[in-house]
Amino acid sequence: MAEIGIGIIGGGYMGKAHSVAMASVGAVFNTALRPRLEMICATSVASAERYRAAYGFARATADWRVLVDDPRVEAVVIASPQETHRAIAERALALDKPVLCEKPLGASLADSLAMVAAAKASGVINMVGFNYIRTPASQYARALVRQGAIGEVIWFRGEHTEDFDADGLRPAQWRNFGAANGTMGDLAPHMINAALALVGPIARLTADIGTVYPDRPGAEGREVNDDIGQFLCRFANGAMGHLSFSRVASGRKMGYAYEITGTKGAIRFDQEDQNALWLYKAEGPEAERGFRKILTGPLHPDYLPFCQGPGHGTGYQDQIIIEARDFLHAIATATPVWPTFADGLAVAEVIAAARHSAATGAWVSLEAS
Repeated sequence: MAEIGIGIIGGGYMGKAHSVAMASVGAVFNTALRPRLEMICATSVASAERYRAAYGFARATADWRVLVDDPRVEAVVIASPQETHRAIAERALALDKPVLCEKPLGASLADSLAMVAAAKASGVINMVGFNYIRTPASQYARALVRQGAIGEVIWFRGEHTEDFDADGLRPAQWRNFGAANGTMGDLAPHMINAALALVGPIARLTADIGTVYPDRPGAEGREVNDDIGQFLCRFANGAMGHLSFSRVASGRKMGYAYEITGTKGAIRFDQEDQNALWLYKAEGPEAERGFRKILTGPLHPDYLPFCQGPGHGTGYQDQIIIEARDFLHAIATATPVWPTFADGLAVAEVIAAARHSAATGAWVSLEAS
């Protein structure tokens, strides 16, 4: 059983999640590669040292270049702000070090294109952190669609809605500035990734994007980014779709939800009830038809390693542990694991098309992308 030195850049919300995942993934999944928490990086020496002591890393630094260049750091996890992703990934890939980068891939389409080019040139394992699609329920939904359990998909509705910015009097913070930190850069990538995974490529779309609170206290004349967005789309397979995103959706805490309608049935899912999937099949007596709630259990993907009891459930941290397992498996087998940087680019292309559509008021085609 081999060890691999892990370096994580960022110690906050996602930095902690990835640290906990790397510390526990070997025990949960009995991985061939066992992570060694080698180094963590934060914005100051004091905070980096605090994270090191809390999470169990051997060393800490305030300079991401020191972490990436260190020979004992053999794989890099990027959990820092979007605008830092490109430079870190390019340097790590140039040193032949596998990279797991939190979503979105880059702060812009140009960054994402450059990161994919660097990954392709290096031939090194790369992966993007879209964790929500890894719940046992959503993995099962993907399997049902692929098996044709609901027939041909004709309609998809997806949303990622939360209310952490619903108070218009809350002073502006870093999330309120810069396109990469707005709703289309922060929340939209997760549901777009889900749509691509569940239904397939998007052929064309028309979008509307807006700012509900342009004059937040503390903005001091600076332009506040987008609070809300939506688009209609047509998938390459002919299915129609509607996706919406909001950080001002009062009452919604983790509104990552979707409905998939097929010619023989339908599927519903809501992340606020992440251990349940609702399935409808157009079969049997009409009077007895209806959606039935399926509680996830050991027979569903990636559930059993966490718990032997049906309905007991998995949680947010478990999604990140599954993600860590996939990353380590990709490294151990030298085989790319979805979603790669290229898959992250596909999401970035949809977001760029949506921004262009919102600016011009026109339908935008992605088929030539």
